[in-house]
Amino acid sequence: MPTVPGRFSRQDVAAGPLVLLNGPPGIGKSTLARLLVREHPLALCLDIDLLRRSLGQWDEHLDESGLLARDLAIAAARVHLLSRHAVVIPQFLGRLTFVERLESLARDTGATFTHIALLDGRDNAIARFSARTSAPDAGAQHREAAAMAGGAAGLGQMYDDLLAVLAARPAAVVVPSVEDDIEDTYQRLRQALTGVL
Repeated sequence: MPTVPGRFSRQDVAAGPLVLLNGPPGIGKSTLARLLVREHPLALCLDIDLLRRSLGQWDEHLDESGLLARDLAIAAARVHLLSRHAVVIPQFLGRLTFVERLESLARDTGATFTHIALLDGRDNAIARFSARTSAPDAGAQHREAAAMAGGAAGLGQMYDDLLAVLAARPAAVVVPSVEDDIEDTYQRLRQALTGVL
């Protein structure tokens, strides 16, 4: 499993592992992250979208709230990693900047960094997100995400951006996301993280 090894220079202790679960919207990142942390005492599922939605009037300040949420996530992850507990971040990242920031954080704290990409085929990933956000029981978070995605064209661009990130990050591990079978996908994810979590 590709990792970025290292040690925190001010302490002779190992940090917890840092795991990024990347993937297109609606692929199951948050659900799988919550399942992962349930198996590991005091592991943290650090959902940046939830942090963003915790900021007052975030939707009226989209760019600034997004940047602030990422800064908050870095700060929280640093504290948790140095407490020697795992941090799992479920987040679509279609640009390299924050991936590299997370990798730098791992290096600075002596944590391992593992980048997992949950993937389905392009058309199926778009269809899955659309079905999820249009369901009668879709929550506000999913409805907001659908409005921000920009329809099928926007989702397609997000998917293509993700593939570009993965092309630039050959150490990332792709885990197939099986539609309507979260358990199978979860077992694949656990296997990919053997020796990490």
